[in-house]
Amino acid sequence: MNTWFQHHPKLLIALSGGVDSCLVSFLARQQLGKENAVAVISNSASLKEKDLSDARYFAKSYDIQLIEIDANEINDINYSSNPVNRCYYCKTNLYKSIQELANNSFPGYEIANGNNYDDTGDYRPGMQAADDFHVFSPLLECNINKENIRMMSKYFNLEIWDKPASPCLSSRFPYGEKITTERLSMIENAENLLNANGFNDVRVRYKKGNASIEVPNEQIPTLKSIFSKKFQHKISEFGFNTVSIDEEGLVSGKLNRDIFGKKNS
Repeated sequence: MNTWFQHHPKLLIALSGGVDSCLVSFLARQQLGKENAVAVISNSASLKEKDLSDARYFAKSYDIQLIEIDANEINDINYSSNPVNRCYYCKTNLYKSIQELANNSFPGYEIANGNNYDDTGDYRPGMQAADDFHVFSPLLECNINKENIRMMSKYFNLEIWDKPASPCLSSRFPYGEKITTERLSMIENAENLLNANGFNDVRVRYKKGNASIEVPNEQIPTLKSIFSKKFQHKISEFGFNTVSIDEEGLVSGKLNRDIFGKKNS
């Protein structure tokens, strides 16, 4: 990837707090220096507070310049109405905000993200927004997939090398279900409670005011062992009508079945 950075000497990196964009930020910092590799994170309603904290800690640990903005996508009706291409509008707001930052404070800087080679095989409408704003994807362009990203991150002793995937909170809503700041907060609070009880890889899906909990299949028995009325009540207090366990377990992108059907989830 050294050659890639030589051709892109000044970068603003869209940082999410996940392993992909963290690795890009780290490599850019190593190759280009602190002034030429600036990470940018949008502290918006759909970003988990934990991911923001992780991003801040990561940037501080590796001496990466970090700028926080608010892309404010929640106020875009195209986003909050949650169409099947919601991610396109989310990324459009993000890249537009970063482009404005570049125009005002970092002239000549290009924008990069953490998209990787595996993303080409998934439903990713946000990738169109990247094309619209001429955003570069160094991992994808260098044919680096998720497995290689974790291996590289472990090689460089990055603490986030094994961090579970943490897609934005809006991914917990079935398409067509309106997204609000209050509902995003409900999901985050419920997932934080589950994290505190040992479930690091978890999704709480919002379905017409009800909570459906997904954990890896092998952890379902453990979840059931603590799934008392008291525990359910704690989650209900965040604003949910009912709380249930998804017996299928955690499936990334499960709600995309509404578009493609079960076989393509």
